[in-house]
Amino acid sequence: MMRWNSEQQARDEIKGLVAEYYHNFHEKKTEFRPGDRINYAARVFDEKEMCCLTDAMLDFWLTTGRFSEQFEREFAAWLGVRHANLVNSGSSANLIAFMTLTSPELGERRIMRGDEVITVACGFPTTVTPMLQYGAVPVFVDVTVPQYNIDISQLEAARSSRTKAVMIAHTLGNPFDLAAVKAFCDRYGLWLVEDNCDALGSIYFLDGEKHFTGTIGDIGTSSFYPPHHMTMGEGGCVYTNDPVLNRLIKSFRDWGRDCVCPSGHDNFCGHRFDGQYGQLPRGYDHKYVYSHFGYNLKVTDLQAAVGCEQLKKFPDFIERRRYNWKRLHTALERFSDRLILPEPAPNSVPSWFGFLISVHPESGLDRNRITSFLEQHNIQTRLLFSGNLVKHPCFDSIRGTDSYRVIGNLEITDFIMNNTFWVGVYPGMTNEMIDYMAAVVAESLK
Repeated sequence: MMRWNSEQQARDEIKGLVAEYYHNFHEKKTEFRPGDRINYAARVFDEKEMCCLTDAMLDFWLTTGRFSEQFEREFAAWLGVRHANLVNSGSSANLIAFMTLTSPELGERRIMRGDEVITVACGFPTTVTPMLQYGAVPVFVDVTVPQYNIDISQLEAARSSRTKAVMIAHTLGNPFDLAAVKAFCDRYGLWLVEDNCDALGSIYFLDGEKHFTGTIGDIGTSSFYPPHHMTMGEGGCVYTNDPVLNRLIKSFRDWGRDCVCPSGHDNFCGHRFDGQYGQLPRGYDHKYVYSHFGYNLKVTDLQAAVGCEQLKKFPDFIERRRYNWKRLHTALERFSDRLILPEPAPNSVPSWFGFLISVHPESGLDRNRITSFLEQHNIQTRLLFSGNLVKHPCFDSIRGTDSYRVIGNLEITDFIMNNTFWVGVYPGMTNEMIDYMAAVVAESLK
């Protein structure tokens, strides 16, 4: 039987065995061969994530704890924001971001049922779902190609006396026109929520100053699902520079409670038993006072521990994504008469999530035949999420009602629904994998 002189000695020995396990059973040791499976995304990790996860497991602090606090602090510093709050998924991050703007504490700027939020139908549904579930009205505008982001020329037509916010995503790492959207929101006193789940690490230059996407609006959100720029397995984050919004974010995430005590702490404010809240008796335990109808959407320390190590690798992940995107773009430029290749937004340096390709409408090519050909050659493909969200079955029960509005005919959104797909550029891809993808795309065009 092993004998340890201290807990730290025991931890070090256990983590040493975990590292050895990684090198024997998880470390990739084979080179890519044409025909091997190329996923659109995959986890990129080593023994450090597994050892940090083991550290958290040995703590057996199963809810939010020291690793969560460390990640929030370091992630906020990396982004250059004042506040970052971990949640259990990117979808929860969007839910919390939206619900925060419904708080009565925001006065006239509060989003009420029936108020409108400008967004796009060409994206992931969880950007829109919180609006509909609450009873707000999403107003869908079209997008543009080859940036695949909101058509800013439709913003004025989308606005009404009930418009309270704009909530949209940066598509596959490519920033939307933040200068125009931010100016529009400022002009009319609207909230701006940046769904940054597919664009973490993208840079946008606003008035000559460098910003990370997600930090220019009032609230930004991220996802740490395995295919994303970095991972915790499940997990997400909501961030802001506004201390009032930050307090509301914490409340909605933590059961809707009024108390701001960190997990595992009591009487953080020093006034746990002397306050007056609502119609409760004076001195009611502040830890059980609820100022909002909230949720429990906290992350676990096990997830956060993985994120702490991923964050150290993240800058290299971003650079490799940019390199892979550029290499694939260069290889496919000769087919620009048949394929519409993506272009970065002006004033941006994207952190690419994927490589979008649209079949040129005059080429006579069929998108589905191309994606089937790629899949037959073991290259994983994806469509641009919902294509046109309002055409999905989830809208059947509200179709033709005033639960949402559409500006124009969403012509480009429908074009993307019928003609666009994407492949991955994740940091685990090698030059050989990128070149093989380009060769198979070229073959598919024949």
